[in-house]
Amino acid sequence: MSGLFDQPIAREHTQSLKYDGRLATFGTDDLTPMWVADMDFAVPEAISKALQTRTSHPVFGYSLAPESLYQALIDWLLITHNWQVKREWIVLTPGVVPSLNLVVAALTAEQAGVIVQPPVYFPFFSAVSNQNRRLIENALVLKDDGDLSYQMNLTQLEECAKHAELLLLCSPHNPVGRVWQKDELLALLAIAEKHDLTILSDEIHADLVYSDAEHLPLSRLSMETDSSSEASHRIITAVSPSKTFNIPGLGLSALIIPNESHRRAIQKHLQHMGVSVTNPFNLVAFEAAYREGGEWRHALMAYLQETRDEAIAFINKHLPAIRVISPQATYLLWLDCRELQLDDAGLNRFFVEEAKLGLSPGAIFGGGGEGFMRMNIGTPKGNVMAALSRLQLALEKSS
Repeated sequence: MSGLFDQPIAREHTQSLKYDGRLATFGTDDLTPMWVADMDFAVPEAISKALQTRTSHPVFGYSLAPESLYQALIDWLLITHNWQVKREWIVLTPGVVPSLNLVVAALTAEQAGVIVQPPVYFPFFSAVSNQNRRLIENALVLKDDGDLSYQMNLTQLEECAKHAELLLLCSPHNPVGRVWQKDELLALLAIAEKHDLTILSDEIHADLVYSDAEHLPLSRLSMETDSSSEASHRIITAVSPSKTFNIPGLGLSALIIPNESHRRAIQKHLQHMGVSVTNPFNLVAFEAAYREGGEWRHALMAYLQETRDEAIAFINKHLPAIRVISPQATYLLWLDCRELQLDDAGLNRFFVEEAKLGLSPGAIFGGGGEGFMRMNIGTPKGNVMAALSRLQLALEKSS
């Protein structure tokens, strides 16, 4: 199956943000786009067949989520993450980014403190500002012990928690690729319980973890640690098949909400928004992904791990001015370009104009992202290695 991921797919002129948005984003379409976090791989055949079957019916009216969809998600979480989720905990939402905004609006008061941990996926910031809440930053700490790695600043987090109602956790983390370990998550849970802090854990990348790491659902860990604790019901988890199975354009996700009062508040706010969550296509794709996508995901992760390892080996050997953090999850590389001594505008301009590469500037991920670039390797390996070779030539030319 891995050969499927080597097959090039032309995405131009398909209203693809990654490809057809190059000119508007970078000022040119003469570059390889490696920014937007979707993949250049065909979806699993089961999803394609499910969509084709649905399109064979000529009416596309208002739609209801069948119970089989909920069961597919429940089964997936149990098999893949050993996490037993109850049906009543699940609330369908129109995507993880809307879910961030939804939870902030429904569960916090005006001007309440909301903690984020930069550098982090930039919609975390707007989810706070959009709702007129107060942003509290608990910046990750970059450790350099020969290899670069990020850790939580738990001491500062405890201080932040004294002034906050909600923490937005990215687990696994985008863009730095960390899979948080058990001791880190247990410390986080202790802080949450001590300070009555609710946590929204964005686990959209939970299925994209490499073989050298293990993702622990925060809610599952909380319940295993102390099933009677109130902390077990402070955790809300955002999940979706969108990143795993390359269907983000279909826009269906779920929140796992054990706390009944939280669940009711979020459902009420969702109803007040007047947003349609389901449609005839995202329903069948969601269910097919979780019911039949396991084998495809295993092949995908083997392919991505091979790509990750070859890319990192190339960078370490041929790009001495750039350091790369090996991700434990996601198909995103976090490149430390600070030795190039360029400001953020100059760094982005170098990648676009000299290397002909469109990456995500690290500065958009908040404090600590300056001097970094995020590179999407969810594309045929030949594309990744060609891009790195072009970057090598650009660096040699500029030196």
